[in-house]
Order: sequence, then structure tokens, then C-alpha cells
Amino acid sequence: MSENAVQSGSQIFVGTPKAHKRHTVPLPGFLLPYLARQCEGRQRDDLLFGDDGQHLRRPHPTSGWFAKAVSESGIPRATPHDLRHTAASLAVSAGANVKAVQKMLGHASAAMTLDIYADLFDDDLEAVATALDQARLRSTQAEIG
Repeated sequence: MSENAVQSGSQIFVGTPKAHKRHTVPLPGFLLPYLARQCEGRQRDDLLFGDDGQHLRRPHPTSGWFAKAVSESGIPRATPHDLRHTAASLAVSAGANVKAVQKMLGHASAAMTLDIYADLFDDDLEAVATALDQARLRSTQAEIG
């Protein structure tokens, strides 16, 4: 089941995700113990993060659940959008290709992802040059050997 909860004013509307498409987010293994702890005592269809079974309200920049989590984390400042950008940055630095980042962020096209995050892919040219050097070296060694 794929649902999207959107807050408009003081109401939360639950429906299908934007464009009625499922959105898959990769889950790194190091988060599994934390997620397992969050799942304890919950039923399969329960909200994983919520307030007494209700959807969380949109975070206020200076108060509320998100501001409290940021404060307790010890980082100086963060918004949900900052976390999204950080996830994209980490994915690119880990070697994810633009199509994988597009899917992770739910963008309609890789072109959209590149328009927004093109600066993150700048180091890719150096990686291409290194890969070409290594391929040529392997090819030369194979000819000799």
C-alpha cells in the first residue's frame, strides 16, 4: 500500500502519492537496528513515525518535533529539504548514477535531477579520466601478457 499524507492548514489529507506512482527509498544497512527499534510493539500497518497513531504534522522551523530532533542531534541547523539534499549528495559521492538518484528523489526525469543537482556530479569527469586510464593500462597489460 502506498499512501501520501499532506498537511493543508490544520488538516491532513491521505491519498495516493504524486502522479500516483510508488516511491522507493533505499535503506542503508546501518539504519536497520534503529528502524527495528522503531517497529517494536507496532502492527504491520501502523504508522512507523506518528503521534499516537496519527500522522506527524508539518514541522515548524523553530518548534515542534523536527526542531527538537535537530537540536538533540547537535547539528547547528537543518530542514527537511537540507536532509533531502544531503541524501542526494551522499548518493552521488558514493558513486550512484543519475538515474538511481532520480528514482531515489522521485524526480520525473534524470534531466530534472541534473538541473537541480548538476554541481554534485562535477567530480565525475575526473572519475571518467581515471577509469579510462585504468582500462587502457589493463588493455596494454593484456597485449603484453
